[in-house]
Amino acid sequence: MDTPRPSDRSAEPVTVDSIAHDLRTLGLERGETVLVHGSLSELGWVCGGAPAVVDALQRVVTESGTVVMPTHSPGNRDPDNMGNPPVPDSWADTIREQFPPYRPAVTPTQGMGAIAECFRTYPAVHRSDHPQHSFAAWGTDAEAIAGGHAYDYSLGEASPLSAVYDRAGRVLFLGTSHATNTSLHLAEYRADIDADTTKHASAVLAEGEREWRQWTDIELTDTDFQACGDAFERAHSSAVETGTVGVGESKLLAQQPMVDFAVEWLAANRS
Repeated sequence: MDTPRPSDRSAEPVTVDSIAHDLRTLGLERGETVLVHGSLSELGWVCGGAPAVVDALQRVVTESGTVVMPTHSPGNRDPDNMGNPPVPDSWADTIREQFPPYRPAVTPTQGMGAIAECFRTYPAVHRSDHPQHSFAAWGTDAEAIAGGHAYDYSLGEASPLSAVYDRAGRVLFLGTSHATNTSLHLAEYRADIDADTTKHASAVLAEGEREWRQWTDIELTDTDFQACGDAFERAHSSAVETGTVGVGESKLLAQQPMVDFAVEWLAANRS
């Protein structure tokens, strides 16, 4: 497959200045708390790549606000839960004994995209301590949002998602959609649904020593998130701003009403 020419991706370069302009036009404001989901490839030919997007977000929100991104590392898991693809049973003991421990400054993201991976490395960014479901934050409330992230029920009440909710934060989709809307996981914990619990494990550092740590969580799924998010937008159109950043379809949504809606929607629609 031929690599697209830059001019095929966008009519002109997408720059820090143009991204900042597009973000402000979308409604992003100085001083607010915003949880960002971004796909760099959807924004066009970005001059400078992922750092240009992070720079623009910081320019618009400023240190008086807080930028948050999911920086998950799901590969750090028990070999019994490695299913895409599974590892041989004979490898299990070696993995449990040798998998490098989660370290916020070192462990890369997985499946989060180039923007989140870049963001976690920026100066003054704080990353939470959960070995699979970490979040990174920059700005006035970064330490408070990233701190105290519980291992158990990792996307629930003692998570950065709940901290964003408590601050009436908004969710920004940059070329992404509800299909990966992490905030809807918070609704899974709050909804009256039958969610099985399960045990997970990862390699972590405890007082400077590597250990294999277990925790309890619910069985999370995002298979119905797009349908849930679409239903929310139909019911609460005033809570959603739509536009483009670069050439990517983008949305800015109020998190609290979205999560509250999802609590009821999941209870009514998830079997």
